Amino acid sequence: MTKNTHDADVAFIQALAELLNENDLTELQVKRDYAEDDSLNVRVSRKPPQQIVAPQQAQSAPAHYAAPAPAAPAAAAAPAADNSDPADHPGAVVSPMVGTVYMQAEPGAPAFISVGTSVSEGDTLLIVEAMKTMNHIPAPRSGTVKRILVEDGAAVEFGAPLVILE
Repeated sequence: MTKNTHDADVAFIQALAELLNENDLTELQVKRDYAEDDSLNVRVSRKPPQQIVAPQQAQSAPAHYAAPAPAAPAAAAAPAADNSDPADHPGAVVSPMVGTVYMQAEPGAPAFISVGTSVSEGDTLLIVEAMKTMNHIPAPRSGTVKRILVEDGAAVEFGAPLVILE
């Protein structure tokens, strides 16, 4: 790679970072093809500010999720007495991606977890669907599910707290 190409790539990446900040985006990915065997693939991302947003029903779900099983009421999943930020909890399991949460493997199937469920490291807690791919979110450690912070079919952001394990 020549110095001019390198300088142009650095300027391009800086412009992407500025675009990310100016438009309040959390991630931006671009691929530049220079020649058949020469390309630049850039992914610029930033961690969004930690904030709690009430879970929302997804606008569209895959056809096989058209009728999700009813989820536990929000009041049972998140006690009202605890006003601390769940993202700051040491047992918080956060979303590794932007997507839609599914609490069970398929409609009508039992949920992977509920409040009070004991899980082992590696057990599936829930699924986050992103770009038509079902991503199983494993338990990072063994413990008991104390709170479920999302509802079935809710949209989640990268870094959003999903579950509290203790």
